[in-house]
Amino acid sequence: MKALKNLSLILLLVLTFTGCHDKSSKLADFNRAVYTPEYASGFDIKGADGKKSVLVTVTNPWQGADSITTYLFIARDGESVPEDFTGQVLGKDAERIICMSSTHIAMLDAIDEDRCVVGVSGIDYISNPDIQARRDSVGDVGYEGNINYELLLSLDPDLVLLYGVNGASSMEGKLKELNIPFMYVGDYLEESPLGKAEWLVALAEVTGKRTEGEKVFADIPVRYNALKKRVTDAAIDAPSVMLNTPYGDNWFMPSTESYVARLIKDAGGDYIYKKNTGNASAPIDLEEAYLLASQVDMWLHVGMANTLDELRAACPKFTDTRCFRNGYVYNNNARTNAAGGNDYYESAVVNPDLVLRDLVKIFHPELVAEDFVYYKQLK
Repeated sequence: MKALKNLSLILLLVLTFTGCHDKSSKLADFNRAVYTPEYASGFDIKGADGKKSVLVTVTNPWQGADSITTYLFIARDGESVPEDFTGQVLGKDAERIICMSSTHIAMLDAIDEDRCVVGVSGIDYISNPDIQARRDSVGDVGYEGNINYELLLSLDPDLVLLYGVNGASSMEGKLKELNIPFMYVGDYLEESPLGKAEWLVALAEVTGKRTEGEKVFADIPVRYNALKKRVTDAAIDAPSVMLNTPYGDNWFMPSTESYVARLIKDAGGDYIYKKNTGNASAPIDLEEAYLLASQVDMWLHVGMANTLDELRAACPKFTDTRCFRNGYVYNNNARTNAAGGNDYYESAVVNPDLVLRDLVKIFHPELVAEDFVYYKQLK
């Protein structure tokens, strides 16, 4: 009987030890969909049965990327990292984050987690009021190619949020050397306005607030699509629209599939340049730009201009166009701070419905009573 009791005790200890020990997993185990974006194409979140840890996959995170995938494993509840995993590892929900783009700040702010931001790039150009109020304690780590790594390290970040332009961030190597995890955020590559906004769910995941992030995002398409339907139901003629100003000897025209072209279409406008159906802006010469501008009803996104006189000085030849003479010129710089930071390029990413509303007010003012948020008419 005593031997039987001893055997039972040994078995109990073995079972207890086995139950508390986290069995190693493989990357292939993380194949259960945790969050599959409806609009965004650049990320997804997967989990494994019986695990609280998740794997955030980011695909083609910069322009020109082809079949490039990066991973961030978020280890939770003491669970082990898959033995065959070679990507970035976040050992807990991030509480201290460095944002290399202002849109990252806007996404964290949307889920009330901007308090997690301990470092930024170019603090003078940040519009977020909380960051400006805390600017004495939020570090400005500088820009790519001139990063203050001593300051970055002193901020003790749990995670650095990166973006790539035409290739991988130059910060990758040093961050790996310093053993600081990072994640690419590819919101700017999304062509859908709702796809850009959906990246806030990925940032909510890294802070442990995915459920809250999903709730915040879920309301955005509802508001956006309701306004889009209002425009469609009104069945009003679409005004023709010209975009941008010269850059050197060229004038860059967005694709018909671009973020801004989609917004114009959804707001009931007609973007005039139909030749570019690719995935990047295309240059045209100034003569072609003048011919296009001479045909349109409205002209948007006119560089840094705040007044018609400023635009006249920058583009004197274009002052005889009908849209200029009629005063139908609008810019997206209504929320610009003293340093020139433009909130359109920050918080608009999580407010596509407000951007759409501004554009509807421009194209069809009878459909919108609210004041402009990001746009203004040049006088």
